[in-house]
Amino acid sequence: MKKNIFFVLLVAASTFINAQSTPMSFGVKGGYTLSSMKYFGEKLDSKSYFYAGILAEKPISSKFSVQAEVLYTQLGGKDSYPGVQLVGNEIVSVGDMKFDYKLNQIQVPISAKYYFIPNFSASVGMNFGFNISSKITTDTIFGEMSGESDGIKTLNLFPFLGAEYKITEKFFVDARYNFNFFEANKENAVPTKIGFLQAGVGYRFK
Repeated sequence: MKKNIFFVLLVAASTFINAQSTPMSFGVKGGYTLSSMKYFGEKLDSKSYFYAGILAEKPISSKFSVQAEVLYTQLGGKDSYPGVQLVGNEIVSVGDMKFDYKLNQIQVPISAKYYFIPNFSASVGMNFGFNISSKITTDTIFGEMSGESDGIKTLNLFPFLGAEYKITEKFFVDARYNFNFFEANKENAVPTKIGFLQAGVGYRFK
């Protein structure tokens, strides 16, 4: 997995090194991730987390640029089912069984940006999500149990659309939605799809 991550980072970096006439800009960003997960085709409760990382942008013209990022975040979903237990001849409720799916990822979004005006741009691209770990936590009356999930692919692909607004030359706000067009599960594993919204702020060094 580490070799795959290094390869994608190398490809992303080489995108910006070719043309030296137009300077690149570098920055940092962070914000909020809200993910929506489908498991067996059933939508789970949304999961909130943060994201943080770095970015590099290479202008192609006054209207177009290419941007690559390296982010850390967590995706997943939550679900609960009523728990029951047979006591004698009766079925007794013992509270809800809660499930928490956690996918910790290093993400490499690469996007093409179009500037409608100097301060406002729209973007389209692909987010390459590398799973660092995939865990399922189960909470029942017998206690909390946590284990690894081996049914998720090491590399997940998320096409996205986004927009960015520059508050100043250095500070900006942006948002994007990553679509669940591709299944996140391995072959013969439980069908799983994940889509997520990311919104936050950033700072570009000049």
